[in-house]
Amino acid sequence: MTVDDHPATLTSPDRGWREVAPGVYRVDDTCQVYLVVAEGAERTAVAIDFGAGRALDLLPELGISRITDVLMTHHHRDQGQGLPRAVAHGARLHVPPVEVDLFARVDQMWRSRAVDNSYALRDDRFSLLRPVPVTATVAEYRSTGYGGVRLRALPTPGHTVGSLSYLLERGGQRLAFTGDLVYAPGKVWSLAATQWSYTENEGPAMTVLSCYLLADERPDLLLPSHGEPMPGATAALELLAARMQTYVDSRRPRPWDLRGWLRHPYVPITEHLLLNRTSTAAGYVLLSRTGEALLVDYGYDVSTGLPYGTERAARRPWLASLAALKATFGVRAVTVALPTHYHDDHVAGMPLLREVEGTEIWVPATIAPVLADPRGEDLPCQWFDPILPDRVLPVGESFQWHEYTIGVHDQPGHTRYAVAYEVEVDGVRVLFTGDQQDGLSAPGGRREVLNYQYRNRFSAEDYRASAALYHRVAPGLMLSGHWAPRQVDPAYLDELTALGEELVALHAALLPDDLDAGPDGTLARVRPYRVAVPPGGTVALSVEVRNPLSAPAVVRCVPVLPEGWAASPVPDLLLGAAATGVVRVVVTVATEPVSRERVAVDLTVGELRLGQYAEALVDVVEGSH
Repeated sequence: MTVDDHPATLTSPDRGWREVAPGVYRVDDTCQVYLVVAEGAERTAVAIDFGAGRALDLLPELGISRITDVLMTHHHRDQGQGLPRAVAHGARLHVPPVEVDLFARVDQMWRSRAVDNSYALRDDRFSLLRPVPVTATVAEYRSTGYGGVRLRALPTPGHTVGSLSYLLERGGQRLAFTGDLVYAPGKVWSLAATQWSYTENEGPAMTVLSCYLLADERPDLLLPSHGEPMPGATAALELLAARMQTYVDSRRPRPWDLRGWLRHPYVPITEHLLLNRTSTAAGYVLLSRTGEALLVDYGYDVSTGLPYGTERAARRPWLASLAALKATFGVRAVTVALPTHYHDDHVAGMPLLREVEGTEIWVPATIAPVLADPRGEDLPCQWFDPILPDRVLPVGESFQWHEYTIGVHDQPGHTRYAVAYEVEVDGVRVLFTGDQQDGLSAPGGRREVLNYQYRNRFSAEDYRASAALYHRVAPGLMLSGHWAPRQVDPAYLDELTALGEELVALHAALLPDDLDAGPDGTLARVRPYRVAVPPGGTVALSVEVRNPLSAPAVVRCVPVLPEGWAASPVPDLLLGAAATGVVRVVVTVATEPVSRERVAVDLTVGELRLGQYAEALVDVVEGSH
């Protein structure tokens, strides 16, 4: 039996459903739910969104045996309040990767989401009331089979940060299930939902970009979650893009050419070196005569701004600039991506780039452990998931990529875990410096700003060392993570040397003379900082301790544990002046599940009593290991 063989009528308005394409049924519910019937005698279906679950009640009438899979366009409650029914029915649940926590762990959002004096306007409180088990996250940009139905998922942020549209080839047409991106030609279901941040325009601007990107797919029919099917798909999307562009400009001091932002994201610095002007942190492209491209940093591409909040559902990696890169500059493959440091705005897009484009992620040895284990150390601005390297690059050495020899230089300062890349491009010696300094100083005018952050593991001597590096390399051009390219002359290098010396002197003047705790003031750290353990299980913790005294001292670490937990004995440690050592402790947890339980060490160095100085966070969770 094919999808065309079922004898049901094309429409049953009194029953609240109709067939909108061969084997594609729209069911009226808290949103429009679409059932796509798979080929085969069993006549199963895949659901796009689920509403309150009314589709299950109509299966006998539609001649459908069961729903095998549910694919969600976004996390809002009207789209999925009936998902517990789908799970009980035996359907597999697939959700947008950006919004997985608002399905599988939405209870954590309800417990932690600020409601008092909050400036976070994203509609995350229109999420499910309780978590549901998720089978998998959707593979964005790829065509995947679900229960015998093949659908391609395309990121279309706007209504929410993580919204997706799904493309289906059926009956000689390309159908686009668009969620709440578009309600009718030129209209959206909700403007309020697009306002993600107080006074900002990220969502409306993303809606414009998503309309252009979906129109590029040349759909024949738009099937929205709210509203009627739209056969004039391209015209409907273009009209919404134009109207929403007007809306965006009405809330800005100057117009923003969003079509140009999408179609021309790359600006040549030299013939074979490009700047991505649209990414949150500047990304760079090195072009090879082979037609391949190497990226330096790849975080939030074609960004319209970062919404308020730092949770996963507020961060949208996507590959929106790649079509323009390939079309404008003849790039046939993006083969390598290099991070200057581990911060999310520099690496967030790399896993998706690898999954979709086959790009390899080459990571310097000093950065690789942090990317591979973001829970291991207490550091700011880390991506949510491990990013494993395809190749680890030795620091202090060079490697070859096609015609380019690229040097990897240790460059702590902005963070301990950062490098600078040196390469000769079109006769110019270029140094990629990440977020080390802004490069905006001018003689007799603006002062250069050194971008050090203490929680990033900063040392007062870092900028002295980086200034010496710049003198050795003598670049003609320095490229930073957030500021304009900087032409380099000897005066600028001398300025950086002077600023490095000034920084050392400032910290020496401000910090105690008789106690060397370092600029970040941290004498002990527990690793891993975050860890999950099964009930009754054990976890091995390492405590890195520094002696801040000018003479050798005995270090004593006493574990501070929740009631019912136990720890192995911790021996005292003798450390020389300003020396660092490690003690290890094995902690046995209780049998009660708990989230973010604190385990601390009470620290004494010689006669210096520091108290409960450092902590780790332990989740006791069934099934963890």
